[in-house]
Amino acid sequence: MPPERKTFKYITIIYNNIRMYLSKEVKEEIFAKHGKSKADTGSAEGQIALFTHRINHLTEHLKQNRKDFNTERSLVKLVGKRRSLLDYLAKKDIMRYRAIVKELGLRK
Repeated sequence: MPPERKTFKYITIIYNNIRMYLSKEVKEEIFAKHGKSKADTGSAEGQIALFTHRINHLTEHLKQNRKDFNTERSLVKLVGKRRSLLDYLAKKDIMRYRAIVKELGLRK
């Protein structure tokens, strides 16, 4: 008989925590506010806004759980993804880039 799989339970718990703060309604609200519509999930602005929401959530999590290195790694990867989308948008259309940066308050 194979050993019990405890990792599956852990992954399910993590998945459920992600769903709590990033529900379907929250995503629709983010895409409606920053995209062309709530169904426009592919626009760069919508993706950047979604990444920013997730980054803010993970940052708060890391303030309480300083030794959670897996989350720290995820946060760094997410910041990199957002950075590359911002670079793409700046190269493609500088006015849209400036608008989303100002709207999300990414620069100080």
